[in-house]
Amino acid sequence: MKSCFATNKKFFSLVTAFTLASCLCACGVETETYVDPHAGMVSVSDGRGGEMWVTLYDDVPASSFVDDQFYPDGTYIEYSGTQYKARRGIDVSEHQGTIDWQKVHDDGVDYAIIRVGYRGYSEGKLFEDACFKTNIEGAKAAGLKVGVYFFSQAIDTLEATEEAEFLLNSVKGYNLDLPIYFDWERVGEVGQTRVDDVDGTTITDCALAFCGTVETAGYDTGVYFYRSLGYYDYELNRLTNLIFWVGAPGSAPDFYYKHTMWQYSFTGTVNGIEGGTDLNLLFEEVPVSASSSPAPSDAFGEAIPPEVTMP
Repeated sequence: MKSCFATNKKFFSLVTAFTLASCLCACGVETETYVDPHAGMVSVSDGRGGEMWVTLYDDVPASSFVDDQFYPDGTYIEYSGTQYKARRGIDVSEHQGTIDWQKVHDDGVDYAIIRVGYRGYSEGKLFEDACFKTNIEGAKAAGLKVGVYFFSQAIDTLEATEEAEFLLNSVKGYNLDLPIYFDWERVGEVGQTRVDDVDGTTITDCALAFCGTVETAGYDTGVYFYRSLGYYDYELNRLTNLIFWVGAPGSAPDFYYKHTMWQYSFTGTVNGIEGGTDLNLLFEEVPVSASSSPAPSDAFGEAIPPEVTMP
């Protein structure tokens, strides 16, 4: 009887609500209309088990990664797909201290992205990373391929250009195998900073100014960003000519848009480095069909085998 009564009570409530709404409409009384706050948006991972709602760009290529193509191999993550050749790498700065680069190489690491310098978040001064020269020379001597990045706190394009010129002066005389990356981040966890009020359009302008200066000097360029910065700040449809490096720790890459390098851990363990370090996978596309021309080689000097297209 109790469950039947509850059902009937629910039914009568619905009828009453419907009748009341009908009467209000008939009397010309306006009723509230539900508006979906996420209309036209999609849900994406925030990296913490939650979600973010974002509006997507139609003119920015989407990622083709599939979760089940990634699997753990000790401290590293490996890729089993055939669309790309995935390279194991790290990115480092003075925070890693003294590095035994031969041990890093022997642990199966193919490349390193090394911090050249940074701009302070309080006074905005430029500094060279205390371990830059030691790191780049040690990594090259051990046989690793090398790229570099600059940690930016630029508030306008003039500062971004200044950072690029500072970096270019520091890398003179070094042969880089991989791109130079612009790494602008919000550092709100340290308190109030000089970049707190910088908007997404300005950040995008800074990336273009930095990378444009670097490209003029003859280098390939890219931009590093984490999930929220990529979704909410950067105007990615203005950056499609740059290489995307995404910081999105997890078991598989979940950033919606296509990216060439995936930073999957901030706390990885690598022989030769005390404490945690960032781990990355660099994806090099495998040509789709066979060709009579010589097989292209990647940045690591290896021929990339073409996939055979079945008739």
